[in-house]
Amino acid sequence: MSTDEPVALDLLDRRTIRARARNVAIAALLVGAALGGVVGLFAGPFGFGLTFAVVALPLLLLAFAEARKTVRLSGTEVSVTAVGTRVVELKTVDRLAVFVTDMRGARTVNLLVGGPPKGKAISISLAMYAGTGGRELGVYALRRLADALAAIGDTRALVLSELIVAQLRAEARGDAAPDRPLYRLASAAPEGRVAQQLHPDAVARFVAELG
Repeated sequence: MSTDEPVALDLLDRRTIRARARNVAIAALLVGAALGGVVGLFAGPFGFGLTFAVVALPLLLLAFAEARKTVRLSGTEVSVTAVGTRVVELKTVDRLAVFVTDMRGARTVNLLVGGPPKGKAISISLAMYAGTGGRELGVYALRRLADALAAIGDTRALVLSELIVAQLRAEARGDAAPDRPLYRLASAAPEGRVAQQLHPDAVARFVAELG
């Protein structure tokens, strides 16, 4: 398969994504109707309609975008498509960072890339862990991403490429999730924050210690 052929970088499968989007849409309708009903008691139908629109429509738009969202890698170009499409060329990237999100007991390791051609940023979820298990980006997708990062020639990118390669080696050995680099990196992030960017020097030291 050609390295220029697009490969999906979606951590969650489409079925799960659509189910989550559907739940957000249902919640939007229920909350919008509930708040609209309260306001409608005092402001009548107009108050109900206005409140419903203000509360529900943004969440419905979010649900629609999430249901369509997909991240792809083609050569060294990363794109994300939802309502529109954002594109980042890795060879000219000026933002490259690892951040960890912690929500509902699940920690997700994300790679943030940003830069030309339009100065946009795209988040790529590499793995999500809860307890001693979780979900990781597929082997082929990780391999392609590691190769694309290595092709940049930037020190930060090389460190991240080595991190992904170490993850692939751990999977090839059959290591349990807690022994894999991405799990260990997620666990090392301080608690008490919904999202936090890891300092590049800390990531570099962590990768160097993987040896």
